[in-house]
Amino acid sequence: MDNERLMKRYLAYLKVERMLSENTSVSYESDVNKLLTYLDSAGVAPQSATAGDLEQFVCTLHDVGIGTRSTARIISGIKSFYKFLRIDGLINSDADPTFKLDAPRLGRHLPQVLTVDEIEAMVNCIDMSKPEGVRNRAMIEVAYGCGLRVSELVSLQLSGVVREQEYVVVKHGKGDKQRLVPVSRYTIGWIDRYIEQVRANQVVARGAGDTLFLNRRGSPLSRQMVFIVIKRLCELAGIRKTVSPHTLRHSFATHLLEGGANLRAIQQMLGHESLTTTEVYLHLDRAHLRDEILLHHPRNKS
Repeated sequence: MDNERLMKRYLAYLKVERMLSENTSVSYESDVNKLLTYLDSAGVAPQSATAGDLEQFVCTLHDVGIGTRSTARIISGIKSFYKFLRIDGLINSDADPTFKLDAPRLGRHLPQVLTVDEIEAMVNCIDMSKPEGVRNRAMIEVAYGCGLRVSELVSLQLSGVVREQEYVVVKHGKGDKQRLVPVSRYTIGWIDRYIEQVRANQVVARGAGDTLFLNRRGSPLSRQMVFIVIKRLCELAGIRKTVSPHTLRHSFATHLLEGGANLRAIQQMLGHESLTTTEVYLHLDRAHLRDEILLHHPRNKS
């Protein structure tokens, strides 16, 4: 049975047998669809999934910044789904992989995530009449639009912006490893505006000729300066969350996932390198990753 038919039967079970509210059913549907998409990309049918498959799925949720409460809710939906599979006779009780699947402890806190409205409030506080304002807007759009670490953001190079193919070359990890991250035309537009209006008129310090984001003295921005810029904008916007550059990275991943993007694609775009994701790198290409951003990132839905 394909996943579409399986989901229709599951939703009927929630409505008729469990008599859940419409909102609860929609939440369960969304959570189970995340799992089905993940398993499908791994070539695993839900009826054949093992406890190990589900554990890797949960680990990937953590990887892309999903908090413990949201993860616990998703696990609850998955357990409901596998209970339905047992009741419907699609799996045996001893084949239920959720028996050993534990919800995360709620005492652990991951970095907070900003809403789309909060990010909009932040950028609306930028004084665009000042050169550093244009730079800061471009910097935040790149951080949020590409999900970059702060170290990757400040080391981004002019030559690393490939406009024709719409991606940026990002250096990360030891030995300056590189990965290609898709970038939308919206974000490229802000990069170009910064380059044309600000950077092209700067005196560039020695050794910083290819660095994209510069301070007023023409030197590469420091990590600390990025922290300060984001903290000040949050204060101006009245955002009382504990926010750092990494918050934008988590927001990038969370908003893509909430918009329906493929979990494995998000994992690759974030540059998480582990044995569990090595196989993914062999099967996902840049065109597919770019489509994930264009289809599911909030900045591309206006």
